[in-house]
Amino acid sequence: MRVDWDKSWNDLLKPEIRKEYFIDLERAVDLAYQKRHIFPSDINIFKAFKLCPLDKVKVVILGQDPYHQAGQAHGLAFSVPEGEKIPPSLKNIYKELASDTNKKVSGSGSLEHWAKQGVLLLNSTLTVEEGQPGFHQGWGWETFTDQVIKTVSAKKEHVVFLLWGKFAQDKEDLIDNSKHLVLKAPHPSPLSAHRGFFGCQHFSKTNEFLIKHGKEKINW
Repeated sequence: MRVDWDKSWNDLLKPEIRKEYFIDLERAVDLAYQKRHIFPSDINIFKAFKLCPLDKVKVVILGQDPYHQAGQAHGLAFSVPEGEKIPPSLKNIYKELASDTNKKVSGSGSLEHWAKQGVLLLNSTLTVEEGQPGFHQGWGWETFTDQVIKTVSAKKEHVVFLLWGKFAQDKEDLIDNSKHLVLKAPHPSPLSAHRGFFGCQHFSKTNEFLIKHGKEKINW
């Protein structure tokens, strides 16, 4: 498993990957890559940490696990590489963004421009088997990413956490909401977006909070 992130994460992540659970996780993931189709490619497992340095984090969007079809996952929650067909959940994210901000959304499904502005697009599980959503849950990734959430909460000030769906909302206890903004809504999936994701106005509310606390807004 290729470990590659921005150096600003070193103090947090280097001690974590030396722990026994992570060594076991790395061994299991490496074996899975040898035997099956695993996404994303190993070079992109930690892409969220590569594009969004810890000292730049202003927003955290939590996903569950990577897209499980070939060509889609590239290490950023909800995002797909440039040129890939936009998945249904991301289509609904774009619909809400357009409604909330009156912003014309591009035809690209890549959210790299969000990450580079300080949006940590973090999946709870960082790898998945082709056609098997959730297959790597329980392997140890959640221990790792829960530690990331807790550390961002502890070390940063005035971060916006966007929790879409029950899975993400179950992480709320890891966040100090006395100094951060936690915004919750149903998941943007077509199965649930109509239950309150549409109309949640999370994008404008995020920028209002950032500006209020002297931070540059996100150019969604």
